[in-house]
Amino acid sequence: MKKTFYTGTAILALTAGSAVAGGHLPFTPGEGDFSWDSYNEWAASAPDFSGQTVTIAGPWLQPEDDVFRSAVAYFAEATGAEVIYTGSDSFEQQIVIDAEAGAAPNIAVFPQPGLASDMASRGLLYPLPESMGSWTAENYGAGESWVDLGTFSDADGNDQLFGFFYNVNVKSLVWYVPENFEDAGYDVPESMEDLRALTEQIAADGETPWCIGLGSGAATGWPATDWVEDIMLRTQPADVYDAWTTNEIPFDDPRVVAAIEEFGWFIEDGKVAGGTGAVATTDFRDSPKGLFSSPPQCYMHRQASFVPAFFPEDIEFGDDVDFFYFPSYDSKDLGNPVLGGGTLMAITDPSDATSALMEYFQLPIAHEIMMAQTGFLTPHKGVNLETYMNDALKGQGEILVNATTFRFDGSDLMPGGVGAGTFWTGMVDFTGGKAAGEVASDIQSSWEALK
Repeated sequence: MKKTFYTGTAILALTAGSAVAGGHLPFTPGEGDFSWDSYNEWAASAPDFSGQTVTIAGPWLQPEDDVFRSAVAYFAEATGAEVIYTGSDSFEQQIVIDAEAGAAPNIAVFPQPGLASDMASRGLLYPLPESMGSWTAENYGAGESWVDLGTFSDADGNDQLFGFFYNVNVKSLVWYVPENFEDAGYDVPESMEDLRALTEQIAADGETPWCIGLGSGAATGWPATDWVEDIMLRTQPADVYDAWTTNEIPFDDPRVVAAIEEFGWFIEDGKVAGGTGAVATTDFRDSPKGLFSSPPQCYMHRQASFVPAFFPEDIEFGDDVDFFYFPSYDSKDLGNPVLGGGTLMAITDPSDATSALMEYFQLPIAHEIMMAQTGFLTPHKGVNLETYMNDALKGQGEILVNATTFRFDGSDLMPGGVGAGTFWTGMVDFTGGKAAGEVASDIQSSWEALK
């Protein structure tokens, strides 16, 4: 639910590439649930950067670009600096061209860490202010994870912190219809043991626990890779997951095969709508619709935060649908891992004002202004969760804050021929009856062929 302080508040609206120089604030300081005290304390001693400009380039376009400008407007107001953000749908190509030509912006916003890592190794990025690593470890949920994900090798092969994550997404979600659970007497599971027991109970009641679809045109199979990645994080320590995504442990390692087989447990006949044979042929965009049929075709659907885009138009969060965290095993003692992705900020042309702006992003207000206006999620433990635009985002934000480990989608970290190739097709083969060990060996062979 939106907060009452939106009433009569003008949202900043600027054109692409326009400047923010103070005086265009979307929320009046002191109003609403924002963390004004910490902002005011910082602003009281903020350096004077009048006459200086900080340029930022990234992938955000309308309407996110205007919302981002409104978040940095408070930095501009306090310091006198001019901040210019330019969004582009070809950002990943343009930032390389600009950096190689010596014409890079001060800050680049990367949608994935792979390109940032490559640019750092080529000497095209600059380390973040020294304090940001320890700050992130202390103030972000799963803090060390974010430090690790933003640390890359420089041109000399030395590991340094180059990336600060700002705006992330969550994949470890299970969607359900509260009324269906209530009518059947089912409780939201709090552990993986509970989730497996609930799956068996629903099947024993003659109902179908899950809707799962892998269909996605040429990308068919990717939803199953998300399942395997989430299961890997719940059955193995994070360092094993990391070694798997880089092939330091082979794809056909018994621990990986076991994760694939565990996914297979969830798609056995009687546990998934249409039976095992329908999983690969059901489009992932159609698979959640079974939650809303009458009677329900299924009771649960595991999918990322974007899936409401494929729900019926009249569905309201909280009443007609809700989600819970895809839980961890109590018996494994591996904490609360979360699978997802996110954008990271890196310095491509340093200056004093640029370093100050990066430090400004540590303030809760820099996140809360975004949280209140768009689908922005943050692991920042210091933000007021009440500033989220709606309850769905607030719930996902709580999951991020409470996470003990965060990892990126493993298939995105693998070579394209594997992560967006044989891993996808291998999971389709698995749902078609091919043994997990054989599937894993085929994927490993494809990886070795790339070396």
